[in-house]
Amino acid sequence: MFNIQCINSLEKTTTCLFSTFRIEPLKKGQGITVGNALRRTLLSDISGVAIVGVRIADVNHEFSTIRGVKEDVIEILLNLKQIVFTGKLNEPIVARLNFQGPGIITARDIQITNDICLVEPKQYIATLTASRALEMEFLLTQGQGYSLTGKKNANLPTGFLSVDAVFMPARKVNFFVETSQNSTSVETESLLLEVETNGSITPIDVLNSASDILSTTFGSLKTTDSINETPIIDEEESILKQPDFSKIPIEDLELSVRAYNCLKRANIHTLGELLTYSQDELLEFKNFGQKSADEVCESLLKRFNLNINKK
Repeated sequence: MFNIQCINSLEKTTTCLFSTFRIEPLKKGQGITVGNALRRTLLSDISGVAIVGVRIADVNHEFSTIRGVKEDVIEILLNLKQIVFTGKLNEPIVARLNFQGPGIITARDIQITNDICLVEPKQYIATLTASRALEMEFLLTQGQGYSLTGKKNANLPTGFLSVDAVFMPARKVNFFVETSQNSTSVETESLLLEVETNGSITPIDVLNSASDILSTTFGSLKTTDSINETPIIDEEESILKQPDFSKIPIEDLELSVRAYNCLKRANIHTLGELLTYSQDELLEFKNFGQKSADEVCESLLKRFNLNINKK
């Protein structure tokens, strides 16, 4: 059993939670193995909720400007990327925003369902400088890792602009290995794991989730009595199953007329007779050139997986 200790915990901001964990004792060499596995799982396999698309009233593309809005559409999309949600979604949902200006638009103005919550309601979106309304719709979904805009266009509803989505709750993960000796002078290792999350989940909870994923993954690798084994073919049995080439006519090679006639004139009528010759010996036949020899070799390999000796 490992001893896992949280030696440091810090809330830098609402969307930045940081903790350092010590995992010990580990056998020599296990520190890097466990550290790499946990780091990759924390950054790749933990799911989160993010905005993947937005529809803004009277906006057709991301290079537009909006009348009465301080930011252009590109800046708004970058601000939407920073919004962090906590919770679980079984299927994509559409959230709405209807803001009457002038004023500052924040994440608090988004109307969301009870399934998810905002980690930082004060997250800035845009400033409306005119006395007018601004309507937006947001497509939210559950995912892992990150997703670039170019890969989601085909999946978005008509009129929605793509948003780079960062789903992963763990934003940064580092690990270090320390060595020590126990009371019996056996060299052991300690793993120091630094985890920073976006505030949607605490570092200890995201570490527990990663451990569960790894446990399930490696648990499925256990062999059972019902494992499918590839049957071993005995060498003698394999030889017995080979076709009798002495009974296969050379017509089955489907050669050109020139190559076929040359073989017939040399009294070669079956594959068995053909395989007794080398490539150099075939070239000694009358009117049998290199092109014909290559044709015969290619047909043998393609149709019967056979090769003729070069000499």
